Amino acid sequence: MSTQAVKSWSEALRVYTNPRVLGMLFLGFSAGLPFLLVFSTLSAWLHDVGIERTVIGFFSWVGITYSIKVFWAPVIDRLPIPYLTARLGKRRSWMLLAQTGIATGLLGMALTDPASHIHIIALFALLVAFSSATQDISIDAYRIEALDKIYQGAMATTYVLGYRLALLAAGAGAFYVAEYQNWSFAYLTMAALMLTGILTTLIIAEPDVIKDQATIDREARLEHALGIDNTSGRLHKITAWFTDAVIAPFVDFIQRNGKTAMSILALIAVYKISDITMGVMANPFYLDLGFSKIEIANITKIFGFFMTIAGAALGGVMVIRYGIMKPLVLGAMMIASTNLLFAMLALSEPNINFLAFVISADNLSGGLATSVFIAYLSSLTNTAYTATQYALFSSLMTLPAKFLGGFSGIVVDTQGYFSFFVYAAILGTPAIMLAIHLLRKQGTQHHG
Repeated sequence: MSTQAVKSWSEALRVYTNPRVLGMLFLGFSAGLPFLLVFSTLSAWLHDVGIERTVIGFFSWVGITYSIKVFWAPVIDRLPIPYLTARLGKRRSWMLLAQTGIATGLLGMALTDPASHIHIIALFALLVAFSSATQDISIDAYRIEALDKIYQGAMATTYVLGYRLALLAAGAGAFYVAEYQNWSFAYLTMAALMLTGILTTLIIAEPDVIKDQATIDREARLEHALGIDNTSGRLHKITAWFTDAVIAPFVDFIQRNGKTAMSILALIAVYKISDITMGVMANPFYLDLGFSKIEIANITKIFGFFMTIAGAALGGVMVIRYGIMKPLVLGAMMIASTNLLFAMLALSEPNINFLAFVISADNLSGGLATSVFIAYLSSLTNTAYTATQYALFSSLMTLPAKFLGGFSGIVVDTQGYFSFFVYAAILGTPAIMLAIHLLRKQGTQHHG
């Protein structure tokens, strides 16, 4: 399907009535629910029952599972689950298994006293985190395979909305339940909310994905080049599986994109750097300006929530209307330029209206850029290796940005907030230049 197929805005907006686009709302909720329950919400529970801060800090290590999910993504791409895969299909079977793992882990946490069985709580938290990362891999693969690439912006928008609603439930919602009941009942409630994802998985249809002949031929050539076709028996099965599931996705990406492959990987690595680097210092900045915690919470949570969703929805429509590359360039420009608004805020007297304007602009830009960027990453995958390639892209997307974000405090302490936000804006320049380069490259290819 052409990326320019839809001409009118009304046709573009109607994408949000597609059942599979709407279904991503509930899958997004299922994906977002476990995240805080093994991070900040869990930290609050452990603190309440008197667990030492050192031990609470160790619990953050369970989050490493989200960063290394690329290592078991090939298994999800290729390994069938006995009975379940035959009944539900490849994507839904792994989603259901992961969702059941999350619900079981949350239930186990709810029924365990952390004060006397902290090690058991840690094991259940690890089960939740590992299952949650597995669910992320499966849902990303389903989303990419369920509809054409042109719909990926809209699919990302409803996913982001569901994810954000889940963060509210697992954050503020869990705190409310714990306040009026207790933490165990709060986690029991969260385990019950996982039924949202389980029921959605049982209702939706498995995507129709056929492995094309070009992929089959490529894998055969790769096996021959590595001498695997000279082996036999169990050794042949193991090495052939590893080659097809782990090595082939990387070879496929390089061969399909040729000389532009490195430019694409560079864009993925730098696209979110400006946004993530700025985000590390955002809350300290608001507090240092003299705004109260209530003012910050009201504006960042209320304005932030609605403007992020509005931006994501606009991004989804723009992908339908203009294709992916032009909105991708716009998103990169908006992310960088909103950092300059924060620089202006750093030089001005504290003004609640100006703060609301800057945060609204930042979240609108972030929402638009996120939905478009997810659509872009989705367009890069081969459906023969959806889970593996997307897991690789999503890891590459955050690791460099998180590394640079670690130095943000040094810049603020030595240069001040104004210089920091100008620095964050400049960090967005490579993403703009690479996106423009790839847009021009795409235009050259179309006219060649």
